[in-house]
This record gives sequence, C-alpha cells and structure tokens, in this order.
Amino acid sequence: MTAWDESTSYQAWRPQILLPSTFRKAAAPRVFVVVNQKGGAGKTTSTVELAAAWAAAGYRVRVIDADHQEAALSAWLVPQYPAGEPQHSLRSVFFDEATLAEATYPTRFKGIDVVPSGVDLSRVEYERPIGAEQALAAALAQEAEEAGGRAPYDVTLIDGAPSLGLVTVAALTSADEALVPIKVGGLDMKGMASLHRTIRSVQRKTNPKLRVGAVLLTAWDKSGFARQLATKASEDYPEAAVCPIRRSVRAAEAPLAEEPVRLYAPDSAPAGDYDQAAGTILSGQETAA
Repeated sequence: MTAWDESTSYQAWRPQILLPSTFRKAAAPRVFVVVNQKGGAGKTTSTVELAAAWAAAGYRVRVIDADHQEAALSAWLVPQYPAGEPQHSLRSVFFDEATLAEATYPTRFKGIDVVPSGVDLSRVEYERPIGAEQALAAALAQEAEEAGGRAPYDVTLIDGAPSLGLVTVAALTSADEALVPIKVGGLDMKGMASLHRTIRSVQRKTNPKLRVGAVLLTAWDKSGFARQLATKASEDYPEAAVCPIRRSVRAAEAPLAEEPVRLYAPDSAPAGDYDQAAGTILSGQETAA
C-alpha cells in the first residue's frame, strides 16, 4: 500500500507494508545498519532475521556485532573459530589489529558470516583510536578494493548499540542505509525524535549518502497506538518503507535455541513478516561469487 487508509478502523487493520512513492529498493552489494538509541526495540532480532531471510534467498550475508553491552548477536549466531588461531573481533578492527576479513567467521548457518564482539569493544569509546568514526567505512572500502573493486558480501548488516556512542556513529558512517526497528510502545514513541536527529546529523556531517531504507514496527498489534506510531514513522522518514512485525512469544524464544525465528518457528507471524520485509527492502540482484 502507498498510503494509510484513515477511513478504516484500527480493529480492521492488517499488517500491511507502507511503500511511499519516494521508496526505492536497494541493490546488492549493500551495507545496512540496524539502529535505535533505545534498548529493547528489536535490533538484534531484526538483524538476525533479515540476515537469515537474505541468506535463504541466495545472498552472501555478513553480520557485524557493534553492540558491546551484551554481545547478544555473537551469542545467538555463535561464530565458528578455527582451532589454534587468534580470535579477532570488531574491536580488533578499530585498533588496527586485524582486517575486517580476518575478524569475520562462519556461523552454523549457510550463507551467514559474523564479525563478533564482546565487552572489550567498549574500549573504543574511552580510548578513542585515531580515525575511529571512519574506521569501519575504511575497513569496508579496503576489503572491497582487495576483492577487485566489489564487496565480497552481497549484504553486510551492522547491529548497532542502543546508544549514540563512537561505535554507533562509525556504523552509521559506514552504511548505505539505516533500518530502524521501533517497538510499538510509548517510550519508543518518545525516543523517535532523538533518533531522527541523530540520523539527520550523521547525514550532514559524516555520511551524506546514508538514507533510511525501512522502519520496522516490532511487536505490532491492532491498536490505535500502533496506527499513531506508524503515521509518525512515515512522517519522519518519508523515503522509507514502514514494515509491521507482529508480536510473538516464539520470536523471544529463538535466541535461546541459537536459531533464527525462520528456523525455530517457521510458521510464526514474525518469520513471515521479516521474510516479506527482506524482499521489500532488497531487490533481486546477481550475488557475489
């Protein structure tokens, strides 16, 4: 749909994706950052589910864990470290101890690799290595250059921290598009203005090419408040698709099983919603070798 049907009562709403006339599908290779300054919005779940959906579609996907607080992404996807070799992380990239390729590891899931993180990533915030804001962008550019001018991954997804720290700014600076998960709730509504200012500031100061590709309304339900939040999101980001992701207990259980929701509960509403969102955000394209 291209506009909300305001004449329909919210009780009759369906979880439809809003595609404004200004929306344009992305094409691989692409770097996405999943970002929200508020915790609990569904950033890590959104990162994992979109990665799984794109990998299932045949894309080669890498996810980067840029959240040092709990390293939930690394615990969920479980990097497969080679025996007897040094274990690098995103912190290693910031401190020039490893290239991005050297810090990338396979997971148990075909087509998905991961750059892990841990609590030591917080060192970036207080030691502030030279060029930290541009470090991730530079690492991606170097990797593409060494691969002959094209990124070795069709999709890179960065799971941002729930704060506007140096690592988050570096992630936004390196990305082509921001994907914004917003949980349907009052506190998230209040935090939208701050997030909007942050993204626009990065666009002005460090990454003019950054655009917002989609807003993911997590824990969506049929309510007047969900409608209000969706309308606000479409006003703040008129260029973005607005994608409802329905509420589900099974989605909350998936990290404990160390599986994406599409494998743990393939018949659940979020599995289908994320699959549809993934197909909306990224167009079909020749994949990386």
